[in-house]
Amino acid sequence: MSRLAIMKWVWAISALLLLSACAQLVRPGYSTERVALKPGSYTLDPAHTAVLFKVDHFGLSKYIGRFNHVEASLEFDPDNLENTQLHAIVYTSSIDVGDADFSKTLSGSDWFNSSEHPQAVLTADSVQFAEGGNVVFAGSLAMLGVQQAVDINVQFNGGADNRLTGYYTIGFSAAAVIRRSQFGMDKHLGLVGDEVELEIHAEFQKR
Repeated sequence: MSRLAIMKWVWAISALLLLSACAQLVRPGYSTERVALKPGSYTLDPAHTAVLFKVDHFGLSKYIGRFNHVEASLEFDPDNLENTQLHAIVYTSSIDVGDADFSKTLSGSDWFNSSEHPQAVLTADSVQFAEGGNVVFAGSLAMLGVQQAVDINVQFNGGADNRLTGYYTIGFSAAAVIRRSQFGMDKHLGLVGDEVELEIHAEFQKR
């Protein structure tokens, strides 16, 4: 191995060690072990949250959109996970599909009817353990004046003291599937899928 190659290898290792040290400084106490996470009352960090939906479009592709305005609170107890409670509000007028005109159409009366039903409310008050250390939040989704049961598959990504915000923070990824027709949203069924995949990536800050 040439001297130049050795120097490049040393620089690469040094850079990795420096990045690792910086990460520990910014997020001390980081742990992916659920039992090591701190219990308490948490509030959603909207700057580090994404609520996405995916639906079949003509059998040709998955149509993907997101909601930009979401609020949520979490009562979290890692030692007694069955006591965990989640309450989330999605403001449906904040729907964003990358096309301003069609986003406005989707918030209209034929779809989310945001003027009369501005919020979709998710409440989870029961927790079950699943394979691989994940959990399932069982609760309900209220949308368009209809309430339906929903199960949310949750993966906890870890927690740490975030030196940048000053808050202890936990993060998770979640997924669920609903049928839009159960909420009365049945426009273009057969062309646009009935099953809607929900994908959530979120960070919560301990208050």
